[in-house]
Amino acid sequence: MNILLVGSGGREHALAWKIAQSPLVRRLVIAPGNPGMETLGELRPMKVTDADGLCALAREIKADLVVVGPETALEAGLADRLATAGIPCFGPTAKAAQLETSKAFSKAFMERHEIPTAGFGVYERLHEARQALSVFKPPYVIKADGLAAGKGVAISPTRRDAEAEIERMLGGRFGTAGARVVIEEFMDGEEGSLFAVCDGQRAVLLGGAQDHKRAYDGDLGPNTGGMGSYSPAPVFTPELVEAADRLIVQPVVAAMAAEGMPYRGVLYAGLMATGDGPKVVEFNARFGDPECQVLMMRLDGDIVPLLLACARGDLTRAPMPAFSPDTVICVVLAASGYPDSPLEGSIIRGAEQDFGPHVQVFHAGTRRRPDRQLAAAGGRVLNVCARGKDIAEARERAYAAVKKIDWPSGFHRTDIGWRALERDSGGN
Repeated sequence: MNILLVGSGGREHALAWKIAQSPLVRRLVIAPGNPGMETLGELRPMKVTDADGLCALAREIKADLVVVGPETALEAGLADRLATAGIPCFGPTAKAAQLETSKAFSKAFMERHEIPTAGFGVYERLHEARQALSVFKPPYVIKADGLAAGKGVAISPTRRDAEAEIERMLGGRFGTAGARVVIEEFMDGEEGSLFAVCDGQRAVLLGGAQDHKRAYDGDLGPNTGGMGSYSPAPVFTPELVEAADRLIVQPVVAAMAAEGMPYRGVLYAGLMATGDGPKVVEFNARFGDPECQVLMMRLDGDIVPLLLACARGDLTRAPMPAFSPDTVICVVLAASGYPDSPLEGSIIRGAEQDFGPHVQVFHAGTRRRPDRQLAAAGGRVLNVCARGKDIAEARERAYAAVKKIDWPSGFHRTDIGWRALERDSGGN
């Protein structure tokens, strides 16, 4: 098989790493890729939003399958272009991807189909949004409607903070993504990410992970795209997973098909485990980042038949996914100043050494200098992932690997997986 993988981040590096292990793969082309993927496939320097160009590339390499990593490519209509060309695509159409690309669409969809989620309102005018705060109780959850690279959510403890955040969003902080804001009721509980692969009619659960959104230890600091993750996530008890599948995942896939937007690809359901059962925080139309990294390291067997079956619209032809009982943890190394003003260009040493069989380092935001040295080229730069028999062993291996990387301009959280570790130690 010839496969085209679209994307350049840590999520795509993890997917490339897993896809490249398949005996079915004859040729893997990655557009645009990053230095960490150089040994896994052929890199092509293309923009992920160039749907026409990527479709032409898929034709050029006679792709049997295109795997779309980032949400921006989905929003640009890449899956639609590929469908017209008759090329199987793992990733939903632009209309179906609105579950992620428009929070207003997603909330209205859930309301129509009685999918459990937080109460909400959608506003385009500043004075209306300010007035609407009277309906909600603090803390206030404010979200930009469109894509904001994981940073378009604010939890404001006071009304004054909420008003300031609304003003920033509607005032252009996130460009057109903030032309509308969604205000939601605050849901109290523990959050996790549940994943399912979908073929337009059916959905099969892939399991769950938990990430850490805040920049600093103790869940402090600004929201980011994710500073670390681990899987399995203890918050996903068998009872919670069953309820989420029955009340959320299966109804969403059925409703999308009924509305003429059959969903093919991975459905990421960000869930809150509340006293009333699981409720949707948000949907993503792609693998999470950095959750994808830990899922790929736990996934046993060949991923390619699963991706192809979804793209072709028939999951009944694919073997059911199986996961290792091991725990995998991911520690994100980010550039100083992230998420607001990350410092780019600093040299990274030691990231490409052999860390042993239990550790993988995925590149999320790197570039190769003319002298072949590795340099930072983004906010989240490296994903140090390790597996172990439990969360304690996985953490020990991951942080031992982090210490071997020489990058003075980077920072990381030192408490990734603390909830799971606390559970394992009995809360002591």
